[in-house]
Amino acid sequence: MNSIKSVPARVLSRRGGHSLEAEREQFDKSQAISISKAINTQEAPVKEKHARRIILGTHHEKGAFTFWSYAIGLPLPSSAILSWKFCHVLHKVLRDGHPNVLQDCQRYRSNIRETGDLWGHLHDRYGQLVNIYTRLLLTKISFHVKHPEFPPGLEVSDEVLEKTAGTDVNNIFQLTVELFDYLDCELKLSESVFRQLNTSMAVSQMSAVQCRLAPLIQVIQDCSHLYHYSVKLMFKLHSCLPADTLQGHRDRFHEQFRSLKNFFKKASDMLYFKRLIQIPRLPESPPNFLRASALAEHVKPVVVIPEEAPEDEEPENLIEISTTSTTEPQITSDLFEQTFGPPNGVWDDRDAQIESLKKEVETLRAEMEKIKLEAQRYITQLKAQVNSLEGEVEEQRKQKQKALVDNEQLRDELERLQRAKEDSDRSQRLCAEAEKKANATEIRYTKLKEKHSELINTHAELLRKNADTAKQLTVTQQSQEEVARVKEQLAFQVEQVKREAEMKLEDQSVQMEQLRQELDARRDELEQVQRSLSHAKQAGVELSAQLDALHAEKEVLRRSVSEKECELLSTRGLVQEKELQLSQEADKATREIRELQGRLLEKSNQEQSLQQKLLDEQFGILQETVREAQAILTDALAKLDDPLHLRCTSSPDYLLSRAQAALESTDALEKGHAQYVASMADAAGLVGALALFAHLAGDTIVNGSATAHLAPTDHADRLTETCRECGQRSLEYLEQLKDRQRLGSAQLGHVQGALRGVLQLAQELRPKSLDIKQEELGDMVEKEMASTSEAIEDAVRRIEEMMSQARNESSGVKLEVNERILNSCTDLMKAIRLLVTTSTNLQKEIVESGRGAATTQEFYAKNSRWTEGLISASKAVGWGATQLVESADRVVLHTGKYEELIVCSHEIAASTAQLVAASKVKAEKSSRNLARLQECSRNVNEMAANVVASTKSGQEQIEEKDTMDFSGMSLIKLKKEEMETQVKVLELEKRLEGERVRLGELRKQHYGLAGGCEDAPEDGEARPAPAPRRGILKKPPIAQKPGLGEP
Repeated sequence: MNSIKSVPARVLSRRGGHSLEAEREQFDKSQAISISKAINTQEAPVKEKHARRIILGTHHEKGAFTFWSYAIGLPLPSSAILSWKFCHVLHKVLRDGHPNVLQDCQRYRSNIRETGDLWGHLHDRYGQLVNIYTRLLLTKISFHVKHPEFPPGLEVSDEVLEKTAGTDVNNIFQLTVELFDYLDCELKLSESVFRQLNTSMAVSQMSAVQCRLAPLIQVIQDCSHLYHYSVKLMFKLHSCLPADTLQGHRDRFHEQFRSLKNFFKKASDMLYFKRLIQIPRLPESPPNFLRASALAEHVKPVVVIPEEAPEDEEPENLIEISTTSTTEPQITSDLFEQTFGPPNGVWDDRDAQIESLKKEVETLRAEMEKIKLEAQRYITQLKAQVNSLEGEVEEQRKQKQKALVDNEQLRDELERLQRAKEDSDRSQRLCAEAEKKANATEIRYTKLKEKHSELINTHAELLRKNADTAKQLTVTQQSQEEVARVKEQLAFQVEQVKREAEMKLEDQSVQMEQLRQELDARRDELEQVQRSLSHAKQAGVELSAQLDALHAEKEVLRRSVSEKECELLSTRGLVQEKELQLSQEADKATREIRELQGRLLEKSNQEQSLQQKLLDEQFGILQETVREAQAILTDALAKLDDPLHLRCTSSPDYLLSRAQAALESTDALEKGHAQYVASMADAAGLVGALALFAHLAGDTIVNGSATAHLAPTDHADRLTETCRECGQRSLEYLEQLKDRQRLGSAQLGHVQGALRGVLQLAQELRPKSLDIKQEELGDMVEKEMASTSEAIEDAVRRIEEMMSQARNESSGVKLEVNERILNSCTDLMKAIRLLVTTSTNLQKEIVESGRGAATTQEFYAKNSRWTEGLISASKAVGWGATQLVESADRVVLHTGKYEELIVCSHEIAASTAQLVAASKVKAEKSSRNLARLQECSRNVNEMAANVVASTKSGQEQIEEKDTMDFSGMSLIKLKKEEMETQVKVLELEKRLEGERVRLGELRKQHYGLAGGCEDAPEDGEARPAPAPRRGILKKPPIAQKPGLGEP
């Protein structure tokens, strides 16, 4: 959580007086706590109580100075969530805060723009939302600063709206455009938020989702007012301007209406908004602005915010308490002593050595723990010192920022005082005091900077001490490793003792076997003695002495046998005990082996599950990509049958480039598919290639449909069907990728064939260039420019001849009209001649600066498309001059129409504009000839306008106007004449509509044939066009020009 550690000094010193100091300090502290709790990095919505406190703080101090004092210290570039919540709080403060908040926010526009630009360049989901939100805030601030009649809450009455709009149509028009821009920013933010939520399939009750949805409450409030004001102004505009002029406004309003209605519907369906805001319902269809009575049917949408129960105040944790419990490992007793005990009850030297080593280990362990505790305490102290120093540095930095702000304010005040210096001496004294304050602030800033440098040095010294402590801790760890090595040596010695005990046990077993053999031998001897005793009994009394001796010997033997048996029993018990211990150790070893085998089996199963999980995740990523690709292609196929897409057009050249790129992307897609089939643990190559292919294929389908709108019917149908087949083949391929069994056998052959079909059709639809060799283009340019100049000279000569002829054959008003028309035509021809001369000079300059070491013909051949454009434009100018002269001749001889002369003037203006545009393409911006050419173009437009004006005025003078006298007609005859006039009006309107449709088709066909053959054969066979002739009697094909009354 972001926390504000201290109150800036400037904020504390803003209100003087000992009586208000405590209150001000408490207010600053509460504002700091509220801002830190409202604007933090937790992905949860801003609590209403914290935002309410901030808003009440702006009303308390009559501005947002305290809010911005803390806001500029927030680390907004470090967290996108922090920036998002900052924008949310700023939006609430702008809407519900004190009116002076707007001026305070105006001063920090650059901070808001920098935050938005920073996150706009980063690929972060919240970052993109922050970029859009900052644009909305900047638009909001600019609008309300420009129109102070609208408060930031946008709540004004209809009377205030009418007063603000005024009666000037231009002001109403501009205000409507600004409201549309304002509403576009609001709707773009809502669309971006819902787009992210649709991507993640989020639930509105999750805190992460509510964090994104919370700012939309203010957006809903703004949109309801903006929609109402837009409707009002649109009706007002339609009452002042014709409907055709406002067609663009109506289209834009209808798009915004659909977007706003969709936004309100989505928000109404979410549980999160149902308890926080009552969203209004918009009508099913937008208002009909063409019907003035529809204004009475409009209902103002009203947003209702229900009253909330007061939230319980949560206690503030000023101190973080963290308890850590350290458990000391208990000392285990000696393993050898538990197992064998002291041999024969006596401690030998090895046991004493082991015991001494144990004591040393315990001593070292205690010392190591002591060193650890000391190091931990030292590190804790150093961290506390570092935190305190960082707090001081942060405080100094904030004081430095406040000092800079004060310095800027004082400098502004100083400038104002300097401007008012001439008014009074008191202004001079105030200026001097302001300069002293500025100098004092500069000194204070220098001292703060030195203090900041000292703190940085202290911080570096503490970091070095921390590094030394880390080195001591490393030494301690080395001693701990040495103790571990001693423990390993002790364990090795225990193993040796164990092996010696086993060897002793084997020796004792051998001795026991020897005793058994001796016992058997003694038994044999006893049997022999018994036999000799029987012989001795037979021998008689003389052997009694020997018998006593044998009895004594027998007793001795029995005692020795009993002793041996006792030793044997003790040895057997010891052997059994050893066998029991060995069996226990063997069982323990078996259990450990089984446990290790179980762990190994568990690890192998876990590894297999992880491998399977990896495969499933890669396949899941692939399926998500396939679904996205299907959505892209489905949307592109939907454009083929979308009636709204009929207005979109494209060129065959662009379609050719898109189809070529899509065809090339199939190679990468095949490579990625082969890699994924070979190793399904890595789908990165296939996913990237699939995404690229989907976008390029969708772009190809959309541009193919747009190109078909301008193509001939046969080509348009074939291109549409080929694009449709391309999309369907692509969807079939994607369906194969969704099935694990068919994934390996998926092929792109049909898709590539469809794309090649689109390429072929695009190549057929490309405009055919002039049938001129590249090396002849340079000569053609010079010939056409010379021919154009000659045609203009001939036109001037013919006009002079017509002038002299008109003076001889006419007089009075007709002579005046003819002279005025011919003089304006003469001025137009002179302006065109000057433009052609200037264009020729500019072309020479372009050729000289761009050809380098190449010849002029090579330069024209290298830039053949540009050269053909120059030739076409030059022909158009010459043809227009010829047609103008012929039309003027017919008008003077009273065999033509004045409208022909007006149309020819418009045609000449468009042709000269084409010539200027063709020459301007490769000219340098700083060229003098280019500036002179643009000036000549403006002069030609003025002269053409003069021709049109003189023609219209002459037409009004010559044509006789019948006076309409209906006084002698009866009521029935008047009604009959009225009906006949209405019939004629309807016939003329129908004819006008038909002529407009015909004009549109002619222009469409003209645009389609631009750049093609000049003379197409009448039998319909495609034959190459002959080389263009020097004459200019036939109008060359040129690009479509703006409409002359086109609907």
